[in-house]
Amino acid sequence: MKSFTLGKLALITLCSTAILTGCEDKTALVKDPATPKVMTIAQQAKKIAKETIIVDTHIDVPYRLEEEYEDVSKATEKGDFDYPRAVKGGLDAAFMSIYIPSKLQKTGGSKALADKLIDDVEAIVKQSPDKFALAYSTQQVQDNFANGLISLPMGMENGSPIEGDLANLQHFYQRGIRYITLAHAKTNHISDSSYDENRPAQGLTDFGKQLIVEMNNLGVMVDISHVSDQAFYQVMEISKVPVIASHSSARHFTPGFERNMSDKMITLLAKNGGVIQMTFSGIFTSQKFREQSAAYKLQKADFIKVNNLDEALEADQNKIDEFEAAYELQHPYDVGTLGLVLDHFDHVVKLVGIDHVGIGSDFDGVSGILPQTLKDVSGYPNLIEGLLQRGYSEPDIKKLLSGNLMRVWQQVEEYAAKH
Repeated sequence: MKSFTLGKLALITLCSTAILTGCEDKTALVKDPATPKVMTIAQQAKKIAKETIIVDTHIDVPYRLEEEYEDVSKATEKGDFDYPRAVKGGLDAAFMSIYIPSKLQKTGGSKALADKLIDDVEAIVKQSPDKFALAYSTQQVQDNFANGLISLPMGMENGSPIEGDLANLQHFYQRGIRYITLAHAKTNHISDSSYDENRPAQGLTDFGKQLIVEMNNLGVMVDISHVSDQAFYQVMEISKVPVIASHSSARHFTPGFERNMSDKMITLLAKNGGVIQMTFSGIFTSQKFREQSAAYKLQKADFIKVNNLDEALEADQNKIDEFEAAYELQHPYDVGTLGLVLDHFDHVVKLVGIDHVGIGSDFDGVSGILPQTLKDVSGYPNLIEGLLQRGYSEPDIKKLLSGNLMRVWQQVEEYAAKH
């Protein structure tokens, strides 16, 4: 059942003809020709969320449950994801992030943890086959949607489990990994990290360059979130298929924050046919948060120096964690707003068009630093409502919710089938 498309021109027309009354954010009314009733924009948003596949490319459930287990097939006390909230929000394909901490690059155990976290995702599905299903392809996402199941495709955050062996790439593909974030907080054997001042490769390593080719050939999407700018441009030179940023935002709003994408990078990503999956957290959207974070780092450095602490020692790290918790109570971080998230979407759309943007919330990976109306997976209708209020048409919203990402994923599948 298709809904009425509400674009900017339509909004102006409706306001002038009284089909839409009030023109207030939550009181505006939309006539749906498929049904006799008149809906508010909030109701229209919920309808779109229910009827459209929603894909979120980055949700950190597996590592969250590794630290403290909860049964996400039921309502949970903690975290940003569980089945009831996902149903309420209309989430249909939640990419489970197989997150590997950078510290394991030194201590070892990256591959073992990756396998365990994949085991855990498989266990969620096995426990609740009436609620969840694995998804290794775009077709399976569509089939699961038709059958009323929430898909749990998987992406690997940090390529360290590859451990310099292409056989491991094949291994993780067979286990269901469909994108790899090349690096995380620290430079690894594949790529320099945007968070790490140590950049020996000046972009990608020789192995990293080889890995991009093999990911293309195998059908694993290349994820450039977290990598350095140099690494990004090298990926764009090598990749024969569109790439994704699984959870990033626009650097335009956070100057100097390399973790986000510059306008030049977004433009090149789009030229390649790729998509930037937008985050919701103030960590990425808010310049005020960036300033607060910089101030905290100075305070933390002083605390470590005065107390002669070593972050590598567990007892000292516990003291640092306690200091951080106390500091945050006294200096609450700016969590961002729905309006600011929408500003990031607007900026990218104005820059490169609607075909190159999607959703990568980073739920369960940002310590709750999220806008009140996008606090968890029940909040996607609030995002849709905000988009409607800003004049986005329903077809464009559907591209943003899943169409763009599914297009890229399918292109990656088709290229791999020929290679």
